[in-house]
Amino acid sequence: MAKVGREFQLLVKPIAAVCNIDCHYCYYLEKKNLYPGSRQWRMPDDLLENYIIQHIEAASTEVILFSWHGGEPTVLGVDYFRKVVELQRKHRPSGRQILNGLQTNGTLLDDEWFAFFAAEKFFVGLSMDGPQELHDANRVTRSGKPTHERVMQSYRGLKAHGVSCDLLCVVSSANVRHPEAVYRFFKSIGADYVQFLPIVRRAPGGALTPESVPAREYGTFLKTVFDDWVRNDIGRIGVQNFDEALRTCAGMEHALCIFRKTCGDVAAIEHNGDFYNCDHFVDRAHKLGNIREQSITELLEHPAQIEFGRRKADLPRYCRECSVRDFCNGGCPKDRFIETPDGEAGLNYLCAGFKSFFTYSRPYLRRLAACQKSGSSIEEFMRSLRTEDNAPTQPAGRNDPCHCGSGKKFKKCCLAKRRALA
Repeated sequence: MAKVGREFQLLVKPIAAVCNIDCHYCYYLEKKNLYPGSRQWRMPDDLLENYIIQHIEAASTEVILFSWHGGEPTVLGVDYFRKVVELQRKHRPSGRQILNGLQTNGTLLDDEWFAFFAAEKFFVGLSMDGPQELHDANRVTRSGKPTHERVMQSYRGLKAHGVSCDLLCVVSSANVRHPEAVYRFFKSIGADYVQFLPIVRRAPGGALTPESVPAREYGTFLKTVFDDWVRNDIGRIGVQNFDEALRTCAGMEHALCIFRKTCGDVAAIEHNGDFYNCDHFVDRAHKLGNIREQSITELLEHPAQIEFGRRKADLPRYCRECSVRDFCNGGCPKDRFIETPDGEAGLNYLCAGFKSFFTYSRPYLRRLAACQKSGSSIEEFMRSLRTEDNAPTQPAGRNDPCHCGSGKKFKKCCLAKRRALA
């Protein structure tokens, strides 16, 4: 079989949309409706092996990454993933390395899971929305009971077993106004890496659901967390959102698909082998085929998949002329449902928040990128920012160049930002 001519990621749903809890903002539970009358949600063993063989054959990289998602994949039980690892070993070519990532809500994990993840070197993404009162606002059981305590038990268990564990924090209307509390909590529990994922979900009629994050407030959330991180936590806590912005300032390609110029390299495979353009476009219009009938390579290289990714580059003029376009490239197409100020369709709902954050963080990240390039001390960089904070809050005049190095007048730069955050 021919290999795919680029790196790719497949978000595989071996238990479909089945989940043991009922998060208020979940967009995937409704995907069960794509399979009316189905009673079998578990990816069968023959298809599982077929998928693993195809994935290995399609990958052109030395390291082959498998990404297990849901629903909640741990509903399948640990023995299912023991079988996954056995099949991967059976079909792994000599000289190639296989890695596994699994995204979980953490409520079903126990010592057996912890030991398995540690032994097989799984990378685990754990969903956690901050301290208890904020997490439990949306992440509840089917009977409406809180889940935070159980998730924290799993987090401590993963850490105790040395499992690589990233935290995925969904930013919603429930926690967006509490950035200090959220970030302070993650620091207090020793988080190594955090992703702040904004939830934007629309009801069938197109209206935003109550849990959706207000765009401008999302920008303020990121700016507030960034202010703490850039002064105190670089190298101690990784934050995906800030890493992506830093990549732009360092002249690097984005790692995250939503910020790349084009997409189409992160597809989804459902429990029965159905292949969809993207995890956020699992619907009848974006089903490209089935891996029982077409190979993964054929589907990833299919003209329709390539065109799906290319269309991400089609931006309204407002975006094309934006001063921070390179930071987001229009964001995820799923969120491009509002109009630009001049009435053109296709603007990302999160634009106001993105633009606010990227404009605010850019001067700092440019300095950080220069610091990293020169090999200077990151500790000294953070110390210098703290020192500047204690210096007089205003240059000689409002019209003087801003001390942050942006090239703008002070009144148009940091003074305005401080007032906006006040």
